Amino acid sequence: MGASLLPKKPAFLFSFITFCLIFQPAFCITRHYKFDIKLQNVTRLCHSKTMVTVNGKFPGPRIVAREGDQLLIKVVNHVQNNISLHWHGIRQLQSGWADGPAYITQCPIQTGQSYVYNYTIIGQRGTLWWHAHISWLRSTVYGPIIILPKLGVPYPFAKPYKEVPIIFGEWFNADTEAIIKQALQTGGGPNVSEAYTINGLPGPLYNCSANDTFKLKVKPGKTYMLRMINAALNDELFFSIANHTLIVVDVDAVYVKPFETEILLIAPGQTTNVLLKTKPNFPNATFFMTARPYVTGLGTFDNSTVAAILEYEPSSSRTIHSSLSIKKLPLYKPALPPLNDTAYATNFTNKLRSLASAQFPANVPQKVDRQFFFTVGLGTNPCPANQTCQGPNGTMFSATVNNMSFTMPTTALLQSHFFGQSKGVYTPDFPVNPIIPFNYTGNPPNNTMVSNGTKLVVLPFNTSVELIMQDTSILGAESHPLHLHGFNFFVVGQGFGNFDPNKDPAKFNLVDPVERNTVGVPSGGWVAIRFLADNPGVWFMHCHLEVHTSWGLKMAWVVLDGKLPNQKLHPPPADLPKC
Repeated sequence: MGASLLPKKPAFLFSFITFCLIFQPAFCITRHYKFDIKLQNVTRLCHSKTMVTVNGKFPGPRIVAREGDQLLIKVVNHVQNNISLHWHGIRQLQSGWADGPAYITQCPIQTGQSYVYNYTIIGQRGTLWWHAHISWLRSTVYGPIIILPKLGVPYPFAKPYKEVPIIFGEWFNADTEAIIKQALQTGGGPNVSEAYTINGLPGPLYNCSANDTFKLKVKPGKTYMLRMINAALNDELFFSIANHTLIVVDVDAVYVKPFETEILLIAPGQTTNVLLKTKPNFPNATFFMTARPYVTGLGTFDNSTVAAILEYEPSSSRTIHSSLSIKKLPLYKPALPPLNDTAYATNFTNKLRSLASAQFPANVPQKVDRQFFFTVGLGTNPCPANQTCQGPNGTMFSATVNNMSFTMPTTALLQSHFFGQSKGVYTPDFPVNPIIPFNYTGNPPNNTMVSNGTKLVVLPFNTSVELIMQDTSILGAESHPLHLHGFNFFVVGQGFGNFDPNKDPAKFNLVDPVERNTVGVPSGGWVAIRFLADNPGVWFMHCHLEVHTSWGLKMAWVVLDGKLPNQKLHPPPADLPKC
C-alpha cells in the first residue's frame, strides 16, 4: 500500500480544532487526539497474540501537527497494565508534566484512568515519534509524530511529491512484559525478537510472512520524503533500498546539510528524513528495501533481515501490467554492511552536520559552565541468596552511568522536586565523574560490581553543559544510543579509545555540529555533547536499548526554575495521575 502524508478525509483523531493566535501574525492550532489504550489480537509469522495497542492499531496512529501547534492528547487506559506515553524529542518547554516517562515526570496512568498530555511544539519541525515509556510496552505502543513547518514556510529543499512514514520495529511471538520480567528475575539476557518490522510488517524474508509486506508504490521521476523512525527495542539498524540513492536532510527533527548515501544507520530512538528520487522511467523491476542490525555487543541478538518492496506504478501506457506481471519483474536486493561494521557506522555519523544557516542557526554553547564525564556500560549485581543467576559468573546483569545503576523510585521525581518532597525519593549527589578512574576501554577491572541508587544532578537555570560519555569495556565494549529528554544537544566530538581531556577538545566542532536528542556512544569510544539547561523540570537520560534501561543505564537531571515567569515550571495539571 502506498501512503500519503495527509488522508483526503482527516483520519487522525481530531474531535475539534481551535485556532489560537500566539505570535502575531502566525496562527497556531490546538489539535485534539484521543488515544484508547486497549488490547488487540494481532497475527504475524502465523502467530497470533493479544497485545497492548493505541486505538487497536499496530503501529499506533500518527500525530500530524505544525510547528507552533498545541496538542491535547487524551489517553484512556482500558488495560490491566499501567501506562505512560512519551513524546520522544518534543522539547516540552515549561510542560515537563507532559513528557511521560513513568516515575520520572508522572506516575503511570492506572487501569480505568485517563490523562490529557498538553504541550506546544516550539521551534521544531520534522519527524519525531511517541511511545510507551514504562517497562517494555513500547514494543507495541508507538507511532509517528509528523511536524510540518509553519504555514507558508518552505522546506530548505525542494518540496517532495509525497511523504511516507517508515517506522522500524520488532515482533516478538511472546509477551514482551513476560520476557523482561523473566530476564530481571534470572539476571540473564532477555530473549530476542522473532523479526524486525517495517510499518508493523515483517516482510517476505521471514517464514509465513509473504503477505505481511509493506509496499511503497511510487511514480517514476518523483521525489519522495521517507520519514524514518527506529522504534526497535534493542537494535541499531542499517537500511538500504536496492539501486537507489537517498539524500539525508533531517535527523531528530533538525535540518542537516544534505548528503547522499546508499546505506543509512539509525539507532533506536532516532529519526531520519531522507529524499528518495525515483528513476525517470518505469524500470521493469521491483526493489527490496531492507534493514538488519548493527551489532557491537557480546550478547545474543535477532540476526534477521526485514524487507519491504519499492514498486513502481506503471505509466498509463503500461496499465496492462497487472499485479501478476509485477510479480514476474526481477527483484533487486541491496547489499548491507557486515553486522559489526563500526567503520561504516562511524563514517556515516561523521557526515551529519547542522544546516547552520541564518534561518536555521546552530546555537552551540561556546562557553561551558559545567563539565561532566560519564562512563556508560554494563556491570553486575550479586545474585540474591538461595537463587541461581544467569548473568556473568552466576551474577545478575546490570548497567550503569558512572558505575551507578539507577533505581526507579515508586513516586514521580518531578512531583517530589516541585513540592520540595525529595527526602526518601532521591538525592542530588549523582557522581559527576567516575568515582574510581580506570582504563575504560582497556583490560576490564576484576571487580564488575556496581552501586545502586536514585541520584540526580541539579543544574541552575541556563547552565551550559558539556558532557563526555565514555563507553567501557567491562563485559565488552558496546555502542549505546543515549537519549536526553527535554533538550536537543550538539554532538561536538567523538572518537575511539579513552577520551583525552588534553588533546580531544581541540578537535571539537563548535561551528556546525549535528543537533539531536539521541546519540550513539561509539563502541569502545566516547562522544562529547553540549546543551543549554534552559528548560526547568526533571529530565530523564537513558540508553535507548530497552534492555540496558531495564538494567539501570539511566539517570536524571533537575533543572531549577529561572527568575522570570517564562523560566519557571508551571504547577501540575489537575488530572496528573497518582501513584
